[in-house]
This record gives sequence, C-alpha cells and structure tokens, in this order.
Amino acid sequence: MAHPSISTIVVVQNGERYLSGAIESIINQTHQPDEIIVVDGYSKDNTAEVAKSYPQVSYICQRGRGLANARNTGIEHANGELIAFLDHDDYWSPEKLQVQLNYFIDHPNIQYSYANVKLFLEPGSQLRHGFRQQQFNQEQIGRTPGTLVARKCLFDIIGNFNSSFMIGCDVDWFTRAKDLQIAAAYVPQTLLYKRVHNSNLSRNTNTNKKEVFKLIKQSLDRRRSFI
Repeated sequence: MAHPSISTIVVVQNGERYLSGAIESIINQTHQPDEIIVVDGYSKDNTAEVAKSYPQVSYICQRGRGLANARNTGIEHANGELIAFLDHDDYWSPEKLQVQLNYFIDHPNIQYSYANVKLFLEPGSQLRHGFRQQQFNQEQIGRTPGTLVARKCLFDIIGNFNSSFMIGCDVDWFTRAKDLQIAAAYVPQTLLYKRVHNSNLSRNTNTNKKEVFKLIKQSLDRRRSFI
C-alpha cells in the first residue's frame, strides 16, 4: 500500500548559521520526505545561498511578513498529503518522519500528530527569563510546529496560521484544533531538538504574554459558540 506523501517546510529569516543543520536533519531521515521547501522571510545574510546549495530544496520567498505568513506560504506551495514543519534553528531526530508516518498509516482517522521535544541551550547564550535550567535536555510534550505532522486538508478545516499573532500563531493553531476536537495522536518520543539562543523570536516576553491572553479569550469565545 502506498504511503501518504510528505512535504517538509522550513521557515527561516537570517538563518545562515543554523539552516544547514536543519536541512541535513531532514535529508538524513530514515524515511525521506517527498519535498523540502525552505521559506525565506527576506533574509539579509547568506540564507538563500545556503538553501540553494542543497539540490533537494525548493527555495521560495514568503508572502507577506511574519512567522504565520511564512508557514502559510509553505502550506500553499506544498504538494504532500502530510505536512511537517521545522524552524531553521532546530533539528529532528533521524526517525521523526517514519515514526509519525506509521501513526497515520495505523490510525487513518488521525488528522495530526505531535511528539516530545528537548530544549538545548546554544553555547554562549544566556538563560532567558521564563526558562529554568532543569528544562533543558529533558523530554517534554511539544505542541509546537516542529513536532507537528498534519494532513494538508486539515488546514482547510482549522484554517492557516493566524497572522495577527506575531509569536502566538503556533499556540493559536493548536488551540483551535483542540477546540474543534480534531482527532490527534501524541507520540511519546523525543522527535525534535529545539535550540534556545539569544535571537529566538519568543524572547519578546511582553508580546508573548499579550498574545497568550488574546488567544485564551478567543478560545473561550469559540467554546461558548459551540454550546
């Protein structure tokens, strides 16, 4: 039986330092994706040259600005039945796609799956506010795009990533999926390694807090509309 095709989407902005590591963690998967799309958010460094140095990569510039629009641009260009995401400064375990693909094959009702993540601190980076030392190198549940594999058709049901959120677009998407009671699978394995460094978008804690309050209110409003 033919397996579902998989598109992998890497979003990047000024990521020449880390991009190769992300791409190579995709290329080295035990199950190869059907396409690798790198979406560049108007980088001013050598990001484009790095991406284009890999013949397996389709390089495109994002539509609009911001993280949500970068992910949405990738979705629009993706041809796979399943979509997986990776940020340019993170990397996957080698069996990531194979493990999650098996879940879709064994559980055809599942619309998306997510897995565990381990954080690691970039050498020379400071431990930021909101992080504790014991969080690093320990497994934790990762409801984050880097662990996500979703059916492409699911984005027609839930919608794409919300560009009104600068940082919280990822949490908002998972919250909408949960509110709509979309069938999901949690894979209890560490499949993503997420880098914490001084340039992470999430380091803007004030914006992050405001957006969390906003998405919580939107979630409550949605749930009330279902009653």
